[in-house]
Parts: sequence; structure tokens; C-alpha cells
Amino acid sequence: MLKRISITGPESTGKTDLAQSLSKVFNDKWISEYARDYLEQNGPDYTLGDVENMAKGQWKREEEMAKVANQYLFCDTDFTVAKIWCEVVFGQCPEWIDTQFKQHRYDLYLLCYPDLDWSPDPLRENPNNRLELFDLYHQSLKKIGANFQIVDGKGHQRVQKAVSFVKHC
Repeated sequence: MLKRISITGPESTGKTDLAQSLSKVFNDKWISEYARDYLEQNGPDYTLGDVENMAKGQWKREEEMAKVANQYLFCDTDFTVAKIWCEVVFGQCPEWIDTQFKQHRYDLYLLCYPDLDWSPDPLRENPNNRLELFDLYHQSLKKIGANFQIVDGKGHQRVQKAVSFVKHC
């Protein structure tokens, strides 16, 4: 049975690198962050409706890749990101995103701790409040009773922690 693993957390916490690394270690599939592709194509200005469209695009990408994954599907982002993004930027979350956040559960959420250096990127917005955002992720995952583990450390140590969590989920 396929296990879906979400790699989630604030910006610039190594989610993409971790998803790629886990994909290599377990020789299975990973999906990239749809929002990045969307913003690169449409520009960095966005609306609440755009965030909902990005979440739907991510979901579609995930469902397509789930058809070809073997044992694991490593997801570089999830509905937690969309929910918190909407709440922080717009002060509200579309019902569809909130419902998906509560109902679509991953077998494991790897919550990336913001102990990596900030990596500047024109699509990133929050270099100074990553710990605050991390706390929002942590609280949100606890509130829904998600199976999650916090991944911290740098380089190989970070990947090895994540590998251990995946092996035990």
C-alpha cells in the first residue's frame, strides 16, 4: 500500500531538498511544489483565489503521481502550507482548502524546523518570522491529530532523521 509522506513547514526549511533526498534513498517518487511553478509562470503577485488554484494544482499533481509511485510518495508541500499561507496573508482560508487540510491525511508529515539559513529567492516572503510560522504549522498539525515528526539538523543528519521517521511510519 502506498504511503504518502508530506514534507511541510515554513519557507526555506529544506523541503524540496528533503523530498528529493528521500526519493533517492527509497528509490521512489516525489512531487515538486506546484505553487512555485504557478508563480514563476504568472508572476509573484497573487490573490486568495490564486492560492486556492495552486492548492488544487498541487492536489492534482499528487493524485497523478500516486498512480505511478511504488511504496512511498514524497510530497513537497501539502494543504497545511496553503491553509497557513491563506490565513497569514489574507486572514482567512477558503473552505475547500480547510476541508482538504482536515480530511486528506498523510501517513506521515515531516515538519521542517527553520534551523537552516534563509536562502533568498524572489518568490519567498518571510525571512524574519519563520519560527512564528513553524509554530503555526506545529499547532495546526497537533490540532488535527496528524502523525508528524519534526525534522531538524543540517545536511546528512537532517536526511537521516527523516529516513528513520519514514521507515517507522
